[in-house]
Amino acid sequence: MVDVVLEVDGSRILDGISLAMAGDGISVIVGESGSGKSTLLRLCNRLEVPTSGVVRFRGVDIAALDPLELRRDVGMVFQRPTLFPGTVRDNLRVAAPDAGDERLRAALADVGLAASFLDRVGDELSGGEAQRACLARTLVTEPDVLLMDEVTSSLDPRAARLLEDLTVDLAQRGVAVLWVSHDLEQATRLGDDPVVLMAGRLASAEERAAFLDPSTGCDL
Repeated sequence: MVDVVLEVDGSRILDGISLAMAGDGISVIVGESGSGKSTLLRLCNRLEVPTSGVVRFRGVDIAALDPLELRRDVGMVFQRPTLFPGTVRDNLRVAAPDAGDERLRAALADVGLAASFLDRVGDELSGGEAQRACLARTLVTEPDVLLMDEVTSSLDPRAARLLEDLTVDLAQRGVAVLWVSHDLEQATRLGDDPVVLMAGRLASAEERAAFLDPSTGCDL
């Protein structure tokens, strides 16, 4: 994205963001609550539209791309797992209506869920299972990029680490990941060079160093 500004009701949520995401591995964005992390992520698959500036995917302004096609290539998993009524199979087929059970089982295997989960109803799943089912629903479209919006914030530590490990595995297999986190330890564990947002802008080198210094005790 180049010089991206987003204003809502006269308030500037993002202020001149220029940022390039790596084509592979895990890129991490951190910042205090309200700094614009999730908004930036939503710009990447046109859930938000910039007031000015350009967001590009594969060198093309995403404003020129079909939103549905874009979202198949750039999938997003949200902070709170939300499954539609019906079974996990029904949910996966919302994303990929023509997918056969073999492809659906493969998506579940990618997130560490057994094939038997296809017949489970969403309301029966634990928080961690539901989040993995949501991830499988995104992966069934075989995206090139995965947007992860604080996906572990409502999970217990064990479920959170499992989801981290699954994401690392996906990245190693060629899916580029953009991960937004409220957890500084998690951010530094997943990414070597986290991007820091402050009040809708990229932090300066000095601000970034201070923010990432554990001795400062930053509260995300």
